[in-house]
Amino acid sequence: MRYFGILVFLVVLLSCDSDPTNRNPFLQEIGFRIDLDLNLPLYSPLTNTGNAVFVGNPGVGLRGVFVINTGFNTFRAFEASCPNIAPSSCSTLELNGQTAICPCNDNEFSLFTGQLLNAPDDGSRFFNLLEYQARFSGNTVSISN
Repeated sequence: MRYFGILVFLVVLLSCDSDPTNRNPFLQEIGFRIDLDLNLPLYSPLTNTGNAVFVGNPGVGLRGVFVINTGFNTFRAFEASCPNIAPSSCSTLELNGQTAICPCNDNEFSLFTGQLLNAPDDGSRFFNLLEYQARFSGNTVSISN
């Protein structure tokens, strides 16, 4: 009987969800994978730290992906949809150097961190950019979700 109690305790403990992530109600996450060959002219800007590119291939993210070289062979990739509004005709972010700007509401996001840079101080909740996995190997950056 004592072992049964320990077993029940372990099952309850292990079944608890410890992920405190709050889901963005505006963006649906989809599965995809794309490999970016940095030898290709389209992606060669990523060989330099601080450079970012937009990848708008069909099936890559919801509205495409921004990829940035953050230095030391580290890359980050973010969804190109404005994270704080429902999808619309103006909700695709625009690349401006190392920031992405939402044309619907002029929100600016850092591509180094994904954070909203100009959040109003009105107590409203704002979401940062949706980040995808980025892995570097050889001369290829693999982006996936």
